[in-house]
Amino acid sequence: MKKIPTKNIKVTLSAFLLIAGLIACDKTLEKDGTELVALNPTKIDDNAGTWKTYTATSIAEYATVITMPDAVNSAKYLSEIEEVKGEVSKITDTRREAINYWNGGGVLRWNQIMREMVAKNNLPPVENDKGLYPIPSSANPDNLDNLVGTGFPFSNPPYAARAYSYVSVAQYDALVMAMALKAKYARKSPNAVDASIIPVIVAAPKLNSFPSEDAVISAVSYEFMKRLFPKSADTLYLYKKKEEQKWFKLWAGVSTRSDIEAGEKLGKAVFAKVFARFKTDGMANAVGTQTKWDSLTKRCEERGEIAWKSMEDVPRPPMLPMYGNLITWNMDRTTMTSISMSFPPLLTKSVEFQAQLAEVKKYTDNPTRENTAIVHFWADGAGTHTPPGHWNQIAEKYIVAGKQSEVRTARSYALLNSAMMDASVSCWYTKSCYYFPRPSQMDPSIKTLTGLPNFPSYTSGHSTFSAAAATVLSYLFPDGASSFQAQANEASMSRLYGGIHYKMDCEGGMKIGKAVGDKAVLRGQSDGVQ
Repeated sequence: MKKIPTKNIKVTLSAFLLIAGLIACDKTLEKDGTELVALNPTKIDDNAGTWKTYTATSIAEYATVITMPDAVNSAKYLSEIEEVKGEVSKITDTRREAINYWNGGGVLRWNQIMREMVAKNNLPPVENDKGLYPIPSSANPDNLDNLVGTGFPFSNPPYAARAYSYVSVAQYDALVMAMALKAKYARKSPNAVDASIIPVIVAAPKLNSFPSEDAVISAVSYEFMKRLFPKSADTLYLYKKKEEQKWFKLWAGVSTRSDIEAGEKLGKAVFAKVFARFKTDGMANAVGTQTKWDSLTKRCEERGEIAWKSMEDVPRPPMLPMYGNLITWNMDRTTMTSISMSFPPLLTKSVEFQAQLAEVKKYTDNPTRENTAIVHFWADGAGTHTPPGHWNQIAEKYIVAGKQSEVRTARSYALLNSAMMDASVSCWYTKSCYYFPRPSQMDPSIKTLTGLPNFPSYTSGHSTFSAAAATVLSYLFPDGASSFQAQANEASMSRLYGGIHYKMDCEGGMKIGKAVGDKAVLRGQSDGVQ
């Protein structure tokens, strides 16, 4: 595979300032600059119906949803062929544009859309006139009461990690089921049945046509994302993209209506299976209550330690302090808690801790141009796709260069994002257990070089996310392993350079993230994929 250019310690301050200027001009959608060429996978992975899934068990689960398709010589199917010919003959420029867009790969496109949605909604609630921070509610995503700071969601890093993981897992499971059904029914594409149909823009399919993988992807992605990002404007945009992907292969001449309708049914059915887990994974209790927040402080102080507190002028509630109780993907709770508690922080009264606190101040008092560029390059704060989104963007370049099939792309993202959700659960469990104060709380003379997160210091979320991501990506793309590790190290150190983490936060996060990532790799090694 060709070498992928990366951005790590070589990032210059001038380049950062240019990027920052561009971002400042367009805060609506996150731009990653990746142009997708037409999907032409090295392997079509037509045996993917045998791969191990996360929630689905077999196509027998969906026997009542997807039944045997009409034969290609039946009157009904032949009428569908005529419909395909009609759509091809009246192709419009708008539809050509949609075909070109989705021809780059449905899973990749939805991942880009997801990153846009996360960035657009990654805005923390602000203080209202009563001196309180209203908690955004999915029951009022558009903030119809016009209260300050109550639009839903606030797609912070844990929320985003969970969102990326569920969409990726659902896409993967749905595509594996689709591939199993394609193998079972073996119905050819319209252009293979009727040679007079010349595909528009897209290459002649190498896979069987029933059910449509594009309809599967569009349905499962839309059903999840409209619930994750339920603002009216967002759901309208998502619906438009869903309809484009759903129908573009019909417009292009390589799918029939029944292919598409079956794919949509399957996508919705798999969504329902994954969504059942989503609703019961513990997120409903992640915010906690004042009583629970106070108990975290009390527990820390009873150990003789200094408890974290919000450094805002009007103290803000901690971000999702009970998130560490969520169900993980690649390990059970006992394993997760064992990993999370394996590397305890230093005691604040220790000489070693005082040395690390002094180190933070040294970096913030003497920032170099290179360190400042690194701090901002990896900041991934409000208005961005978050650290998990940053690693999804990194992965995209390798997926594209590797010419992965739709189902293999879905697997790559499922392994990556399930690992990063597990990393977020582990990290937040550790944060709430130790409730460790930030450097600027311990030494108010420290002036941070980036935004101060409103949750405890130990361990570093950036470090945990990045180590987990680098571990999984190194397994998926071994030629890039040294680059992934270098980028993870840099992302980790950026938090020390910025004055918001101690070195122990970064080192502990890297160790825990690596252990969490290893669990996802073990899954990948046993899922039946060559």
